[in-house]
Amino acid sequence: MKKALIIINVSKDESMTLAKEIAAYLEKKGIQHDFYSFDGFADNTDFKDYDFVITLGGDGTVLYAARNASKYGLPVFPVNLGEFGFIASVQPEEWKKELDLFLEGKSVFEKRSMLKVTVLRGDKKVYSSLSLNDAVISAVRGVSTIMLSVKRNDLPLCNLKADGLILSTPTGSTAYSAAAGGPILAPELEAFALTPLNSFSLSSRPVVLSPDSLLEVSIEKCRAKDITITVDGQEPFPLKIGDTIFVSLNRKKAKLVAGSAEKFYNALRSKLNWSGVPHA
Repeated sequence: MKKALIIINVSKDESMTLAKEIAAYLEKKGIQHDFYSFDGFADNTDFKDYDFVITLGGDGTVLYAARNASKYGLPVFPVNLGEFGFIASVQPEEWKKELDLFLEGKSVFEKRSMLKVTVLRGDKKVYSSLSLNDAVISAVRGVSTIMLSVKRNDLPLCNLKADGLILSTPTGSTAYSAAAGGPILAPELEAFALTPLNSFSLSSRPVVLSPDSLLEVSIEKCRAKDITITVDGQEPFPLKIGDTIFVSLNRKKAKLVAGSAEKFYNALRSKLNWSGVPHA
């Protein structure tokens, strides 16, 4: 390991102080570093000149890092300065111990599935991105319904009149999808979930899709004027009637340092209170 990128969430007061501590520690070990300030909506950056990435923030900071790091198979070392910490699993007080394990090649890694999202307008590709959490198709104004036609592997799956549609990875299944009534998927699964948002049909239910699924979502004529697809809650892209969105699992996975199934299920119980009766 020769060079690290330290991503600082500028909304977290303690992130800069911790960044300086970690930078000094890396310098003692002969590892170069750069700082990158993240405000929640930064443009994607090329990480090809780095060997690993350290994130100082919450899960949103990890999502940003993962989209860029996974292209090169770079591990992400996620220090949690946020509220939930489902994927930012390294606590601030244990960063030095966990970083030593990582640099010594003794860390536990988690590989998480990511979505590949592509938007075609006619025959032209107008947008593409990766997603560690989810891709959400919806009207800009929450009171407007949209019409969607959905195919799986070229076969019709459903027609939706709804507020929108959430396509989530197992990692993102505990986020917006869960709030909309979607299933919680074990993080190691190779699958993704389709969760309608307030569908006009009582028969519309979330569906878990196999890893070989290629979804084709077409934007049909409707009254909504402004429709977007938003990746990981950070990358909104405006859609038009007639656009087609293709979504599948990406070949390369995100590589998270110091994650484990135990930490995920502990977070499920402690953060989302998924524990049965009160005080279970």
